[in-house]
Amino acid sequence: MSNVKIYGIKNCDTMKKAFKWLEQNNVTNEFHDYKKEAPDKEILQAAIKQHGWENVINRRGTTWRKLSEDVQNSMNDAVAIDVACDNPSIIKRPLLVVNNDIHLGFKEDHYKDVFS
Repeated sequence: MSNVKIYGIKNCDTMKKAFKWLEQNNVTNEFHDYKKEAPDKEILQAAIKQHGWENVINRRGTTWRKLSEDVQNSMNDAVAIDVACDNPSIIKRPLLVVNNDIHLGFKEDHYKDVFS
């Protein structure tokens, strides 16, 4: 399959599961590490357009809890992009792009469907 890119943080447990699955299934991919490179704003915009900010932004993690209540309460598509660019750890991981289709998180069954 051509044009597979995975975004996230290398040491994240969910990312490790996704990397392992991709390797075991011989899926060649390009990795964009948020710790080394800033998030891709265009990909974030596309992810939010496709899935909604509520699904792209991880509201269960410590990064969300560290945001001020004002920022949390004013969250919308535009604010989510700014917050994600400033705090990449808040982006749901992995963010997988396969031929311009964006998938959030890792579930083995979903990956099987994506790559079948």
